[in-house]
Amino acid sequence: MEIWNDFKLERTNFEGRELITVYPEKPNGKWAIKTEYFNAFPDVQIKLLELGYHIFHIKNITRWHVDEDTEVRAKLAEYVHEKMGLSQKCVIIGMSCGGMQGIYFGAKYPQYVSCLYLDAPVVNLFSCPAGFGKNVNIDAMDELLKGKNMTMTEFISYREHPLDYLPELTKHNIPLMLVSGDSDLVVPYDENGILLHDAYKKAGCIMETIIKPGCDHHPHSLDDNTPIIEFIKKYDI
Repeated sequence: MEIWNDFKLERTNFEGRELITVYPEKPNGKWAIKTEYFNAFPDVQIKLLELGYHIFHIKNITRWHVDEDTEVRAKLAEYVHEKMGLSQKCVIIGMSCGGMQGIYFGAKYPQYVSCLYLDAPVVNLFSCPAGFGKNVNIDAMDELLKGKNMTMTEFISYREHPLDYLPELTKHNIPLMLVSGDSDLVVPYDENGILLHDAYKKAGCIMETIIKPGCDHHPHSLDDNTPIIEFIKKYDI
């Protein structure tokens, strides 16, 4: 085993993919999935480990999401519950493209999700990575098209953006903590996160939104992540 931020980390194979499992010193039977960018801005993961959470990350085929990535998380959730004895539901930690992954998973498999912490999530692919609005070109369209195995012509008529799954997500009223910077030029809030915020508000769902003045896409999380941790503790029941 490796040591990751003073906790034991194990790398194994699950369904043909690398699975990272980080073990708390005093397990409380709960767990969270970091959907993408496992090592990026890990403070929330570390805080949850200190509280007794297991933390998991399973490698995606593409950060831009394909159905197989959602399906393997569902299989992992079943395994974690049935074979490891952890709770049936998990906390989703999704940053940027990982937030998109969290939306797809929560919409399709709400029975496995207690709450969502989404940070500057990609909600509208025409905004990011396509750059049809304010987005500063992150030069990722070729990566998206290759990952999704589609042409630009197919992308123009694509109707499975994360925003297309918001009605299904809000139907299940999964509590949401949304964090974004108001000066994000990679995943602009008013083209992405606000769509999620407004959908939750309109549906009367449980939600807390924190907007960081003057903050670009990075850094993710907060200087003091207590509000995020307290939200998770309240709704991961």
